[in-house]
Amino acid sequence: MTQTPTAHIPAPGQARAHFTVPAKHPMVTVLGSGDALLRVIEKAFPKADIHVRGNQVSAIGDAREVALIQRLFDEMMLVLRTGQPMTEDAVERSIAMLKASEAGEGPAETPAEVLTQNILSNRGRTIRPKTLNQKRYVDAIDKHTIVFGIGPAGTGKTYLAMAKAVQALQSKQVTRIILTRPAVEAGERLGFLPGTLYEKIDPYLRPLYDALHDMLDPDSIPRLMAAGTIEVAPLAYMRGRTLNDAFIILDEAQNTNPEQMKMFLTRLGFDSKIVITGDITQIDLPGGTKSGLRQVQDILEGVEDVHFSRLTSQDVVRHKLVGRIVDAYEQYDSRNGK
Repeated sequence: MTQTPTAHIPAPGQARAHFTVPAKHPMVTVLGSGDALLRVIEKAFPKADIHVRGNQVSAIGDAREVALIQRLFDEMMLVLRTGQPMTEDAVERSIAMLKASEAGEGPAETPAEVLTQNILSNRGRTIRPKTLNQKRYVDAIDKHTIVFGIGPAGTGKTYLAMAKAVQALQSKQVTRIILTRPAVEAGERLGFLPGTLYEKIDPYLRPLYDALHDMLDPDSIPRLMAAGTIEVAPLAYMRGRTLNDAFIILDEAQNTNPEQMKMFLTRLGFDSKIVITGDITQIDLPGGTKSGLRQVQDILEGVEDVHFSRLTSQDVVRHKLVGRIVDAYEQYDSRNGK
């Protein structure tokens, strides 16, 4: 960042943008602590210089980059007006969306529309999409009866689906939530494991419980489960049932075989919604067993009211290194013909 007492004049072929940060927004919310957000912006736009004086910000340099910086600051201000803070991650994702849009590859949605869409608030914490693909996934859940969320670990597939399920329950769109996943690590031979039924299945369903505790008052969860309002069970327990007036989530669907996938899909009842999540690069099925999630893409792609949302390493919202690890493994697999 350049602190400058005088306004710079753009050279021939350059452009200049100028904007004022409203007094109600402290500059630290725009520039970041220690100018961390500004450093992210400067790194992303090396052909432009950003100058700050008081609450005045100007950018001078390459016309394309200056225009994008202007749009970025406009979007940041829209987000800040909602009371949501800007983070380095949010700025990086906003820049990526604006650059994609400017290159003609991008969305109709703006960064502010993506970053300010609230799904669920609980105990002072709001769950919202953080990437364009996540927003489109959440929107698809609203619009379609069956939605597949396919992508690598950390892209929010299951977490966002569960947030939508809790939202649907609280708004009385459904009367119950059913969460299920295949216990493939035990080969679904749960009788061979020690302990009661719930002790046996708990390790396979624990990630779903953990997400529920983020979204609901933990004291209410046992009561809701006892009443059947929330059910968490292995996939095998879905057989023979018709699930009406429910929001149903099948997690780790890459570990279903084709017969299990068909069985699950045909459980759909009236006034229900199904979300199926999985990562086709993380299949734990025994050798030679086909993945129902891989196969179903060929079977149901294009069927009305069924939607496939595909997320990528760019949608990973865990530590930045997770996205790089996902990319590195994909490159390794492609080099080795996997």
